[in-house]
Amino acid sequence: MRNLAFAPALASALLLAACSSGSGDHAAAATSSSAGLPQGNIAAGEQLANAKGAATGQSCVDCHGPDGNAPIDPSYPKLGGQFADYLGHALQGYRSGARDHALMSAQAKALTDQQIADLSVYFASREGELVDLSGMDD
Repeated sequence: MRNLAFAPALASALLLAACSSGSGDHAAAATSSSAGLPQGNIAAGEQLANAKGAATGQSCVDCHGPDGNAPIDPSYPKLGGQFADYLGHALQGYRSGARDHALMSAQAKALTDQQIADLSVYFASREGELVDLSGMDD
């Protein structure tokens, strides 16, 4: 029974030790996402978002708008302010074929993990216009 009382203190000590070890650069510690992607670069993502893809001749912003909040079709999602991990998983799905969309699958097929990470953090860094359904019952 005494061992169980000690467990929370031990877990806290181990967590603190893990967080404080290394070079002290906490930003460098965040090198991957839940999608297994490398750390993304917002500036590189912005350049990619504006670059025309070889497969379709379109850029991300052509269809989703400059900050990912003005899609040209109501069925296209708003990307601005979305979670980077969600965007990363979605792009990986289009690249692998697990998700299917005529334009997105073609666009994503040639993307590297680093490019997906860069695009994901770029759109996540934009001001979001996403809304939830809270207050709908009022």
